[in-house]
Amino acid sequence: MPLNMTPFHDAETIRQQRNLTSSQKRANSETKEGVLVNTFIKDCPDCKVSLNDTYDSLVISENAKMPSKLYEKNTSSEKSILPISAVAVGVMGAVALLSAFVRRNTRINLKISDEKRISDVTRNLAVNDEGTQAMFQMVVNPTRKTILAGVGVLTLTAMGFMGKTFFDGFKDVWVKKREADIQKNMQEQLINIETQSFAGKIQITRSMLAEKAHEFSRYLSDDKEKILPNFGKHLQFTGSKDKREQKNNLNYFLLGVGTLAAIIGLGFLSLKNLSKSKNLLQDYVSDRTNLIKDIVKKSSNITKEKDKKLLEAYLQSIDADKNTITDALKDLNWDKNDITEFTQKLVKKAETSTTKVNETIGGDGTPKPTFYSHVDDYRAFFYNWLLDTDNKQFKQLFFGITGLTAVSYGGKLAGDAIKEVQVKKLNAQTEVELQNRLISTELRNFKSKKDAAIQPLVDEFYKQVDKGKPKEELKVMADNILFEIKNGPPFVYS
Repeated sequence: MPLNMTPFHDAETIRQQRNLTSSQKRANSETKEGVLVNTFIKDCPDCKVSLNDTYDSLVISENAKMPSKLYEKNTSSEKSILPISAVAVGVMGAVALLSAFVRRNTRINLKISDEKRISDVTRNLAVNDEGTQAMFQMVVNPTRKTILAGVGVLTLTAMGFMGKTFFDGFKDVWVKKREADIQKNMQEQLINIETQSFAGKIQITRSMLAEKAHEFSRYLSDDKEKILPNFGKHLQFTGSKDKREQKNNLNYFLLGVGTLAAIIGLGFLSLKNLSKSKNLLQDYVSDRTNLIKDIVKKSSNITKEKDKKLLEAYLQSIDADKNTITDALKDLNWDKNDITEFTQKLVKKAETSTTKVNETIGGDGTPKPTFYSHVDDYRAFFYNWLLDTDNKQFKQLFFGITGLTAVSYGGKLAGDAIKEVQVKKLNAQTEVELQNRLISTELRNFKSKKDAAIQPLVDEFYKQVDKGKPKEELKVMADNILFEIKNGPPFVYS
């Protein structure tokens, strides 16, 4: 492993780092780095050997090449400030377009008719918080009762806030203590898991040493029976890969065709539904038109006021235009002036783009602020009681609703605390179970990396065997391969 790398790339170390505190992570890191330095730098006094011996001792291949990925450059650097300039100009251009839009709107607003003009809106200021409402009353209507009630509400607000802060803090402390216990128990359970992982890696190393030592010994002994080197057992054949790519391309094509067919089918279904909706709407309009004709036919001056409401509602329901309204009302049995006036009223209403909101909800349309209050707060009952302390129902409502609010909040706080602790317990147990299940995955990962590091050296050993290298030099290579198996990457940490 290069000296500028930190030994945090193996799965066991990653798991340890995730479950350790900051001080434990620092100590763990310093210990491993010290072991590497002491083992591979300080404890190597006899590293100076001749270059020929180095080829054998380090199992150096004669024509090993760097991986092609090493020379791929995918980085790109921006050498122009054009994007910054474009953003600045674009923002100012948007501001200029907005100002042009405002100017055009002002010109249009001067020429629009009263029927098409949008009505003014009264600014409604909602005073829904009881503390705000109490302060509003003290400022707008400063009497002895409003001041006393306002001060009382503000005092109760402060008491509630401080109480909430205390119990929230108590809950956080309690949850933190339980979390520390949970973390301690999890660390205890992880000891056994990490021990199994560590022992498994050691066993893999020992097994590989025994296997390779037995394999190499056949080439170093006088026995003529030798096993053939299994070159290329880690190679991937491109034939199956090409077939997989062709299958993936076919899947993509089928997916595209299926998606296009689904879009067309859903579009046709949508058009069909719209056609049915249009027919249903036409039936509705025909039904309402018949009702209007019946009312016009039976209407008289006696039922005029009642008929006006029905006719107006029915004509609005079918979104009648000027011609429809005129044709429908021309045969009314009323005075001509009443017919004309009622017709003009409905025509104007139909052609008007907006209407005024009810004054009790939105004000009278004057563009000035107005205030209203809809309070849903336990402090409102305290305010009412302070305004009229002789009313015993106000008192009972305050204590009852305040008590219910306090109990509800306390119950929710306790429930949340217990839920957090239980969730942390279950999460810790899930983490332990996951790490236990990952032991086999981690060992396979370790074995795969060991094979990736050792196999090129073994292949080089077999090449030298085929070239007829002396057994003494082959033994040096075999010794170093076995040494690499035992002490090389990926490393095993205790």
